[in-house]
Amino acid sequence: MSDNKFNFCPECGGKSIEYRDGKKWFCPDCGFDLYNNVASAVGAIIYDSSNTVLFEVRAKNPRKGFLALPGGFTDRDESAEDAVVRECSEETGFAISDAKYLCSFPNDYEYKNIAYKTCDMFFAVKLPDACGSVENLLKQLKNEQSEVVAFEARKIESNVDIEKLPLAFESAKRALTVWLGSLV
Repeated sequence: MSDNKFNFCPECGGKSIEYRDGKKWFCPDCGFDLYNNVASAVGAIIYDSSNTVLFEVRAKNPRKGFLALPGGFTDRDESAEDAVVRECSEETGFAISDAKYLCSFPNDYEYKNIAYKTCDMFFAVKLPDACGSVENLLKQLKNEQSEVVAFEARKIESNVDIEKLPLAFESAKRALTVWLGSLV
């Protein structure tokens, strides 16, 4: 993924805009600068007592058709904890509770030729016994069609199981490895 390139300064329209130090765009004509800050995103590892995990099949790029964990970008003025609850509800129709922070990893997210650097924060959500299994949960889920094509349940018992998953993002793979290690 390459750095984003802007041809014009958004402040003065000048053509001299530069990308400096891998951190910001700067216009020498008017002094405008724009920092290339990291966006925050969340993901939920929703699992049952048999270590079966809920995955979404992505409906759009990047990585359309690949598996992802329920989640997405945090909104302005929203905590990561609120974002993971909102995103799961929007994408699955399932209201999670008792999400426990697990870990975070950097990620590259390219959308419509714009490169975003993100910090993906992951939460573990064990289904309560009253909900049953992830397999049973699949029957109740309502996908947000613009985001999710389908849902899948995958049993994860080893790092080999994680390696075999056609995951959309490396950060999810790393989070699943941390999650699996936390179960021991």
